[in-house]
Amino acid sequence: QFKSINKGRKTNIIDSMLRMLEQYSSNLEDLIRERTEELEIEKQKTDKLLTQMLPPSVAEALKMGTPVEPEYFEEVTLYFSDIVGFTTISAMSEPIEVVDLLNDLYTLFDAIIGSHDVYKVETIGDAYMVASGLPKRNGNRHAGEIANMSLDILSSVGTFKMRHMPEVPVRIRIGLHSG
Repeated sequence: QFKSINKGRKTNIIDSMLRMLEQYSSNLEDLIRERTEELEIEKQKTDKLLTQMLPPSVAEALKMGTPVEPEYFEEVTLYFSDIVGFTTISAMSEPIEVVDLLNDLYTLFDAIIGSHDVYKVETIGDAYMVASGLPKRNGNRHAGEIANMSLDILSSVGTFKMRHMPEVPVRIRIGLHSG
């Protein structure tokens, strides 16, 4: 058997075993290195997703395993909006067209909120929710930040066109609550 393993060469059994162990060890090291790289990539994806879903301070606390205490905020302003006639638009569209509409519109909104002191709380279906004054307190600027952001969003929606129905205007309903 050793002759067939060593391709007919005469070698010492110990040398053959050592060579095979070295090869096994080398393969194992390569496999461990590859799996470690894959694990690091997945960890980065998880960290990115966590920071997209939660405020950065909460995400960091969870990653470090420390408890996250609820906070009370004296003054905040909330923004919420939805698309007027979304059910009708959805009924007249293919599923991928609805996904494209929401993706295009909320990518536009996300770009706008980047220039304001606000935090995107949630996007569910056609509902979009933003807050100012949390998770970072900003004194009495929260209402102004949300109001200016709302005007910017409203202005951008005026020129927004759906890919699959460019002739149909997109209108949004906006609500604000401050306290």
